[in-house]
Amino acid sequence: MARRWIRSSPLRSSPQRWPNRLLASVILVAGLTGLIALLNPRPGSLHLSALYLLAVIAVAVAWGARLALVTSVLCVAVYGYMFVPPYRSLRVGNYDDLVALGVFLLTAVVVGQLAARLRRAVLTTERLLEEQAALRRVATLVAQSVPPSAVFEAVTREIGLLSGADVARMERYEADGTVAGLAAWSRSGQSDPLPAGTRFDLNGLSVARDVRHSGRPVRIESFDGATGVIAQESRAMGIHSTVGCPVIVAGRLWGVIAASTRNDEPFPGDTETQIARFTELVATAVENAESRAELSASRARIVNAADETRRRIERDLHDGVQQRLVSLVLLLSSAQDMVPPGLEELRARLVEVSDGLADASDELREMARGIHPSILTTGGLVSALKALSRRCPVPVDLSVRTTEQLPKQVEVSGYYIISEALTNVVKHARAAGVTVTVEGGAEALVLTVHDDGVGGADLSRGTGLVGLRDRVEALGGRFRVDSPRAGGTTLRVELPLPDRDRADSRRHDVALPLNRRGNIG
Repeated sequence: MARRWIRSSPLRSSPQRWPNRLLASVILVAGLTGLIALLNPRPGSLHLSALYLLAVIAVAVAWGARLALVTSVLCVAVYGYMFVPPYRSLRVGNYDDLVALGVFLLTAVVVGQLAARLRRAVLTTERLLEEQAALRRVATLVAQSVPPSAVFEAVTREIGLLSGADVARMERYEADGTVAGLAAWSRSGQSDPLPAGTRFDLNGLSVARDVRHSGRPVRIESFDGATGVIAQESRAMGIHSTVGCPVIVAGRLWGVIAASTRNDEPFPGDTETQIARFTELVATAVENAESRAELSASRARIVNAADETRRRIERDLHDGVQQRLVSLVLLLSSAQDMVPPGLEELRARLVEVSDGLADASDELREMARGIHPSILTTGGLVSALKALSRRCPVPVDLSVRTTEQLPKQVEVSGYYIISEALTNVVKHARAAGVTVTVEGGAEALVLTVHDDGVGGADLSRGTGLVGLRDRVEALGGRFRVDSPRAGGTTLRVELPLPDRDRADSRRHDVALPLNRRGNIG
C-alpha cells in the first residue's frame, strides 16, 4: 500500500493539479479548525494550535514544500481569526499572541520543509529501487539468451513505466535511411499509431532523426508546427515532450529508444541517464544475438561443406575408380574367352582376379553409399530412407509424412541423422525393432527414432549422439533424447525450414505402409 501511495505522488506535478490540491488543503485546515473549536473550552489558548502542524506535515509529504508553506500561512491566519482576541479579526491585540503565532508559523515552515525533504528522499529511494529492479529483470532476460524481441519489449515497457511516460518506443536504423519500429508500449494500453514493425522515413522533426544526426541523447519539448510523419502522429496523440537515447552496438549507431509524455511539464533532467542504462543492456542483447547468429551460420557452413565434400567424393568414386573397376572386370572377362585350351591354370587365375575386382567394386559401391548415397541425390529423402531401412539389420517401421519438396540441406541432414541413429541402435540398443517417423510441418521437419532396446543412452559419455546434436544445433534445430534404463530410447529432432520454402511448399502426405524390414507392404 505504501509503494502504491508513493507511486501515485510523482516528484513532478502538473500545474492543473495545483488548484485541486490547494482546495484539499483548505478543506483539511477547515476540518482541523472545527476540531479545535470543539476541544478548546477557553478561547485564546494557543496550546491546541499545534494540531495545525498535522495539516502542514500531511500537505508537505503529499505535495511538497510550496503548498506546505501556503498551508502554514493559512493555518496561522485562520487560528488568529477564530481563536485569538479580538475574535473574527485578523488584528492581534496581544503582543505575546503575535509572537506565539510567529513562532508557530516558523515552526510550521521548518516542519513542512523537513517533511518535504523526507518525501523527496523516500521518492528518490523508491525510484532507484524500482530502476534497479527493472535493470535486474532486463539483465536476467539478456543472460538467459531469450530472443531479442522479448528483450526489446521488456526494455520499452520498463522505460515507459520508470520515466512516467505515456508512450515508449524502440526503433532500429535501416541501411536505406529509414527507421523500423521494434517494440512499442502505451500506458493506456491502446495501440500505438506507429506500432512495432512500422517503417518510416526520417523526414521532419523527430527524436530518431536528431539522434541519428548527433549520435547523442535528444530532447524535444514540443511538436507544434513541425512537419513529418512522426511530428504529425505525436500531435495527434497529444504528445508534448519526447526524450530519446541512442543504442550503440559494437561502436556503431544501431537504434534509438524514446519516451514521450502528454504532460505539459517536461521529463526530469536525469531521464536521459536513466534510459541510457537500459540501452547498454539492449546493446548487449543485440551483440549476443549477432554472435549466436554468426556462430550458427559458421557451424552451418561447416556442415554444408562436409556434406558437399561427401557428395563430391561419392561422385568421384562412382565416375572414376568404380567405373575403372567395372571396365577392368569386362576386360578380364574378354581375356578369359581368349585363353587357348590347355592353359586352365591361367584361366583360373584370371577368374580369381575378375572375382576379386568384382568384390572390390561392390565394397567400393557400399563405401560410396555410406559416404553419400546417390539415391538421396536422385530420388530424394523418401527413397533414401526406404533403402536405408531395408539395409538395417534391425527391423524398421518407417512412416514419412512430409512436404512436397524439402531444401537439399534439410534432406541431407535428415538422412544422416536417421542413419546415425539407426547405427547407434544396431551397436548399442540390443533392440528387437525400431520405429522411424518423419513429419513435415509449416516451420520444421520433425524426425523421431524410437527403439525397444535397453535404453540408458547418455550424451555425456561421448556416444554418436553428440555428433547428431552438433549437426542439429548447427542448423538451428532442436535435439532431445529420452532414454530410461530398460525403457528404450527415443530421439526427437526438429530441423527448421527456411521461410521461402514454407511460403511456396504445398502440404502432401506420402503414405508408406512398410513391413518390419522397411519394405513396402
